[in-house]
Amino acid sequence: MIFAPSLLGANLLNLGEEVRRVESWGAEWIHFDQMDGHFVPNISFGPAFVAAVRKHTKLFLDVHLMLSRPMDYIDAFADAGADGITVHAEAEEPEEVLRKIHDRGLKAGICVNPGTPASALKPLLPLADLALIMTVQPGFGGQKMRPECLEKAAEICAMAKEAGKSVLIEADGGINAENAGQVLAAGVDVLVMGTGLFRAADPAGIMAAIRGSRA
Repeated sequence: MIFAPSLLGANLLNLGEEVRRVESWGAEWIHFDQMDGHFVPNISFGPAFVAAVRKHTKLFLDVHLMLSRPMDYIDAFADAGADGITVHAEAEEPEEVLRKIHDRGLKAGICVNPGTPASALKPLLPLADLALIMTVQPGFGGQKMRPECLEKAAEICAMAKEAGKSVLIEADGGINAENAGQVLAAGVDVLVMGTGLFRAADPAGIMAAIRGSRA
């Protein structure tokens, strides 16, 4: 499994320290929720923020673009130091954007919102390295996970196998110590956790316990 703590839940007044904390917990990735105020009703971060974090860590920077027009920003986030960029099936030109991400030498991910069926990903999975399942309506942290969304993991795995493609399955939204086992049992490989880690008393302990439960 891969842990991808989301900086949306971090104390941004102490960004460098928060990045060091993430490294100390043993996380493999850092997740960025990029919002444009149009595709989702919130605004967050930007390429400069990713560039600032890149200076502090060598961890995999997992950039999730909740943007209506992601194509306009692929080069900016690639130049900022992203290792992987995920875009939404519901956004403009997903096929072309996935190709653009690969052209920049990055891992490409495709995402679906809770109301979008997994079948929407079928034509896009051959172009993707990762499929992200939103388990809350994107835009704000601290929401309760919608467990029915996890059913998409098995569907995505089946479609990827049919296409002869291997993809990582990532889940994001309301994941915490209490429900992480359920998420992993559904077939998820990458856990995005924001407030469930950053506001916990012992984030490293939570991650160790989750890993231990799968040993």
